[in-house]
Amino acid sequence: MKFVVSSNLLLSHLQTVGRVIASKNAIPILDCFLFDLEGNRLTITAADSETRMSTSIEVNDVEGAGKFAVPSKNLLEALKELPEQPVVFEINDNTLAMFIFYKNGKYNFVAQNGEEYPQSKPLNDDAVKLSLSASDLLAGISHTIFATGDDELRPVMNGVYFDISAENITFVASDGHKLVRFKNLKVTDNNVSNFILPKKPANLLRAILPREEGEVAIGFDTNNAYITMKHFTVVCRLIEGRYPNYNGVIPTNNPYKVTVDRVSLVNALKRVTVFSDAGTNLIKMHYSANSIFISAQDIDFATSAEETLACLYDGVDMSIGFKGTLLIEILNNLISEEVVIELADPSRAGLVLPSENEEGEELLMLLMPMMLNE
Repeated sequence: MKFVVSSNLLLSHLQTVGRVIASKNAIPILDCFLFDLEGNRLTITAADSETRMSTSIEVNDVEGAGKFAVPSKNLLEALKELPEQPVVFEINDNTLAMFIFYKNGKYNFVAQNGEEYPQSKPLNDDAVKLSLSASDLLAGISHTIFATGDDELRPVMNGVYFDISAENITFVASDGHKLVRFKNLKVTDNNVSNFILPKKPANLLRAILPREEGEVAIGFDTNNAYITMKHFTVVCRLIEGRYPNYNGVIPTNNPYKVTVDRVSLVNALKRVTVFSDAGTNLIKMHYSANSIFISAQDIDFATSAEETLACLYDGVDMSIGFKGTLLIEILNNLISEEVVIELADPSRAGLVLPSENEEGEELLMLLMPMMLNE
């Protein structure tokens, strides 16, 4: 086999799909990239035991066809040091000896038989299929992924939940302390279904979707999902299990509403949280007429801080405790200038909403309160 390819084009695609490769693989060949040459199309695949990503590029001066696997670390390190130029790949079909020729020299590897590389399992005949734009999928993942959990005992919480109905598609993530629900009202006419996308493929998609355009095709059954974009395809094993009833934990009757400048609140919380108890990060927020009094203390080190912030609020005086770091994280993942905090009482979850949603979108974030020692 032989082909010629741009060094920078090849490197950029290898670096993207290479994020899938795990640091330690039970199957040694998964440390390699799989190259599949057919005509003037080179398909590059990287995988771990549960996630797989493929992409294709055009190559020139092709001779022969076939599959071979190349050690990822060696190839990436070699190509990183090359300036942009055409490079020539020559592979001996019998011995799998591989030479990469460039302007002033050559690299030499020994490839592995591509037929030994694990193949992805096809979807079942009853697989559900839907289509949405790259920007809509990116928005759903970007708004929610930060709230996913890391609890091995509750694996269903460690991914983004896609709740698909005829009216909309809802993206949900929660770690038990915070919850995000993002509804896309523009994606309609779907089958009623759902799946849980693991965190790793969700992060991979968040990285590549900004460079994608057009429609993304998603097909999934009870075990696997195929996500096909213009330039990349991601195949992953889904998280099995039933996702909790997220709507059941969202309080619906919240009579007290606070409207405040988001950036001012974030900055105040950052200043005050520094002086909170290192173990709990507890901050106290006291709401009174058009003001928020934010305070924190660490009794062990005799430190404390307090700050007053202007807001729009005409309800009864109320104090509620939150974990400061989590509230800052939630506010940093909202992009509106002002946020609305909806409350019922100090023992119930607080809702954090943008003052205005984007057209066709509905975003809600929830944070569980902490007990105040008063």
